[in-house]
Amino acid sequence: DSGKSTTTGHLIYQCGGIDKRTIEKFEKEAAELGKGSFKYAWVLDKLKAERERGITIDIALWKFETPRYYVTVIDAPGHRDFI
Repeated sequence: DSGKSTTTGHLIYQCGGIDKRTIEKFEKEAAELGKGSFKYAWVLDKLKAERERGITIDIALWKFETPRYYVTVIDAPGHRDFI
Protein backbone atom coordinates (compact mmCIF):
# COMPACT_ATOMS: atom_id res chain seq x y z
CA ASP A 1 0.00 0.00 0.00
CA SER A 2 1.20 3.50 -0.77
CA GLY A 3 -0.12 5.65 2.09
CA LYS A 4 -3.06 7.32 0.38
CA SER A 5 -5.18 7.47 3.55
CA THR A 6 -2.27 8.73 5.64
CA THR A 7 -1.44 11.44 3.11
CA THR A 8 -5.09 12.43 2.80
CA GLY A 9 -5.63 12.52 6.56
CA HIS A 10 -2.52 14.67 6.96
CA LEU A 11 -3.77 17.04 4.26
CA ILE A 12 -7.13 17.34 6.04
CA TYR A 13 -5.32 18.15 9.29
CA GLN A 14 -2.95 20.68 7.71
CA CYS A 15 -5.90 22.45 6.04
CA GLY A 16 -7.75 22.73 9.36
CA GLY A 17 -10.34 20.08 8.58
CA ILE A 18 -9.74 18.26 11.88
CA ASP A 19 -8.42 19.52 15.19
CA LYS A 20 -5.12 18.67 16.88
CA ARG A 21 -6.83 17.10 19.88
CA THR A 22 -8.49 14.48 17.67
CA ILE A 23 -5.19 13.69 15.93
CA GLU A 24 -3.52 13.27 19.34
CA LYS A 25 -6.32 10.87 20.33
CA PHE A 26 -5.79 8.86 17.14
CA GLU A 27 -2.04 8.84 17.76
CA LYS A 28 -2.50 7.40 21.26
CA GLU A 29 -5.00 4.77 20.11
CA ALA A 30 -2.86 3.80 17.11
CA ALA A 31 0.23 3.45 19.32
CA GLU A 32 -1.69 1.09 21.60
CA LEU A 33 -2.20 -1.19 18.57
CA GLY A 34 1.44 -0.83 17.51
CA LYS A 35 0.46 1.38 14.56
CA GLY A 36 1.52 4.84 15.75
CA SER A 37 2.37 6.04 12.25
CA PHE A 38 -1.26 5.48 11.15
CA LYS A 39 -2.71 8.41 13.16
CA TYR A 40 -3.56 10.42 10.03
CA ALA A 41 -5.00 7.41 8.19
CA TRP A 42 -7.45 7.00 11.07
CA VAL A 43 -9.09 10.30 10.10
CA LEU A 44 -10.69 8.32 7.26
CA ASP A 45 -10.26 4.67 8.27
CA LYS A 46 -13.01 4.17 10.87
CA LEU A 47 -13.68 0.43 10.75
CA LYS A 48 -12.05 -1.72 13.43
CA ALA A 49 -10.73 -4.09 10.75
CA GLU A 50 -9.17 -1.17 8.84
CA ARG A 51 -7.36 0.04 11.93
CA GLU A 52 -6.18 -3.42 12.96
CA ARG A 53 -4.98 -4.41 9.48
CA GLY A 54 -3.68 -0.99 8.45
CA ILE A 55 -5.54 -0.96 5.13
CA THR A 56 -8.61 0.82 3.78
CA ILE A 57 -11.52 -1.58 3.27
CA ASP A 58 -14.46 0.77 2.66
CA ILE A 59 -14.76 4.17 1.00
CA ALA A 60 -14.79 7.25 3.24
CA LEU A 61 -16.00 10.79 2.68
CA TRP A 62 -14.76 13.88 4.54
CA LYS A 63 -15.95 17.46 4.03
CA PHE A 64 -14.37 20.61 5.40
CA GLU A 65 -14.03 24.29 4.64
CA THR A 66 -10.99 26.53 4.25
CA PRO A 67 -11.19 30.32 4.05
CA ARG A 68 -11.35 30.01 0.24
CA TYR A 69 -12.75 26.57 -0.57
CA TYR A 70 -15.30 23.91 0.29
CA VAL A 71 -13.41 20.63 0.13
CA THR A 72 -14.77 17.10 -0.25
CA VAL A 73 -12.32 14.23 0.04
CA ILE A 74 -13.20 10.67 -0.96
CA ASP A 75 -10.83 7.90 0.07
CA ALA A 76 -11.10 4.50 -1.57
CA PRO A 77 -9.34 1.19 -0.98
CA GLY A 78 -6.11 0.58 -2.85
CA HIS A 79 -5.51 -2.96 -1.60
CA ARG A 80 -6.11 -5.49 -4.36
CA ASP A 81 -8.56 -7.51 -2.23
CA PHE A 82 -10.93 -4.54 -1.99
CA ILE A 83 -10.72 -2.89 -5.42
